[in-house]
Amino acid sequence: MVKVGILGAAGYTGGELIRVLLNHPSAEIVFANSESNAGNLVSNVHESLVGETDLCFTSEMPWDQVDVVFFCFGHGKSEAFLQEHEIPSRVKIIDLAQDFRIAGNHDYIYGLPEIHREQIRTAMHVANPGCFATCIQLGLLPLAKAGLLTHDVSVNAITGSTGAGQKPGATTHFSWRNNNFSVYKLFTHQHLHEICQALNEIRPTSAPHIIDTLDEGFSAQGVTIDFIPYRGDFTRGIFCTEVITLDQEIAAEEIASLYREFYQDAAFTYYSEKDINMKQVVNSNKALLHTELFGRKLVVTSTIDNLLKGAVGQAIQNMNLMFNLPEQAGLALKTSAF
Repeated sequence: MVKVGILGAAGYTGGELIRVLLNHPSAEIVFANSESNAGNLVSNVHESLVGETDLCFTSEMPWDQVDVVFFCFGHGKSEAFLQEHEIPSRVKIIDLAQDFRIAGNHDYIYGLPEIHREQIRTAMHVANPGCFATCIQLGLLPLAKAGLLTHDVSVNAITGSTGAGQKPGATTHFSWRNNNFSVYKLFTHQHLHEICQALNEIRPTSAPHIIDTLDEGFSAQGVTIDFIPYRGDFTRGIFCTEVITLDQEIAAEEIASLYREFYQDAAFTYYSEKDINMKQVVNSNKALLHTELFGRKLVVTSTIDNLLKGAVGQAIQNMNLMFNLPEQAGLALKTSAF
């Protein structure tokens, strides 16, 4: 049995993590840390868990009792926490924030199983990918590997209100979000860093460099990912469209074969021959992909649940790999037909 600790357990990702882990056959939650909620029942904050657990939040962090700890902090807080606290080296860490997603002076493995499964199996520290980054990368990785990303890529993606976290803000209140639609962080979303990093890692050396305009500027030479994010008036899920210009006409079946082959061993990522929609993945750890070809214009659609495959589900998928458990363990989550 894997003994689990959760830090930042009172937020959306913390609550979702608890919900899924309560039904994991090989995991046990030892502590759910929240300084502001210490002593309160978890179900008093995460009300969907009423009747499912008598677990209480705690301010304690008994490292000697856990095998792995999940960081469910806001961005920037994980690195600060590690500077202030000493976690035993034997305790594995899965960070759901963005602090360690970019390669640098650390040993965190970027936790996208579709490309890093074997590295994750032996990792002590994993940086869980971002939600937009997961959905967008899954749509582009087969093309990057085949060297087909030779022109700037147009990406539009819409996310639900849970993507903004639990703390209310001007653009998350129901009265503003309901029946509304808006754009934000045009071309500057922070997930562009990790998207470009993964695409560059997998592309052939002969293919153009994927430019991270946040670092290199728009004057640099290469292919840009022109990403426009949208806020949707729904709670959870991400739906993404990606438009790619090909150098030459390629048969639609050849493109579909690229995707089927690339994801043939993926535990939760599937290529669909038919149009996809977001309801097919919400409340599950699935990612669905579909392609359509219009001459030299290729349109890729991808969709995930931002709280599951885009966060908690993928984090548990990584935990399963790190502890040599079946990759699907605890993640047989079913979508609704309606």
